[in-house]
Amino acid sequence: MQRYFLRPEQFKGNTVTIEGDDVHHLTRVMRAEVGDEVICSNGVDREVLVRLTALDKTAVTASVVQELEMTAEPAVKVWIAQSLPKGDKMEIVIQKGTEIGAARFLPFLSERTVVQYDAKKEAKRTERWSKIAKEAAEQSHRNRVPGVESVLTWKQLLAQGKQADAAWICYEKEDGQQLRTAIREAVAAGKAGTAGTVMLAVGPEGGFTEQEIRQAEEAGFISVSLGRRILRTETAAMVGLTCLLYETGEMGG
Repeated sequence: MQRYFLRPEQFKGNTVTIEGDDVHHLTRVMRAEVGDEVICSNGVDREVLVRLTALDKTAVTASVVQELEMTAEPAVKVWIAQSLPKGDKMEIVIQKGTEIGAARFLPFLSERTVVQYDAKKEAKRTERWSKIAKEAAEQSHRNRVPGVESVLTWKQLLAQGKQADAAWICYEKEDGQQLRTAIREAVAAGKAGTAGTVMLAVGPEGGFTEQEIRQAEEAGFISVSLGRRILRTETAAMVGLTCLLYETGEMGG
């Protein structure tokens, strides 16, 4: 069933008003009619099954049929910190990461980032990334849309890591701690279980420098390995996220 994330003010008791791009999607793409049912969520604390009662070009009105439980979110909140990759790879990370279950995305700049950062285009790019997260959350039947932050500097990223219960940085060195071990230790310590928050930092195409790894470890990050094979930057985040959710019982039992 089609799902839409709306602003809290679009919910008025037992009436829901769908506006903006969602109206075009409902009326033009889905060809919805009065009487059809969809799911609407405020992305915070309310999700409802509604029946469409009126449609026009600017708004769709619906009445609440049933209050739904919000049980699709992982117990552990995973923040994906991704050094800006080339091309549209960040869009892939956000789309697939949202489908898998990431709670937040933190793009950042690191020493080997090759993307030319343009502050003037920042707002438009962040808006596009947020839209991708919303659409992916609707498609995968998430209860919440992951947050997409503005691009951080390296120092800002290290500061953000201190706000997580556990912070890991992916590094391809052979003697790095295996991610599986780090996850199990965090779970045992109560840092990656119910209500836990974990940050997973992934480098750009050229990886992190040794100096960045030292700085991250001094800031409290744990260096982890994803295995013997070298993964593309957009693949590493997805592998780490999937492993974490699997080991915490959120995927495949």
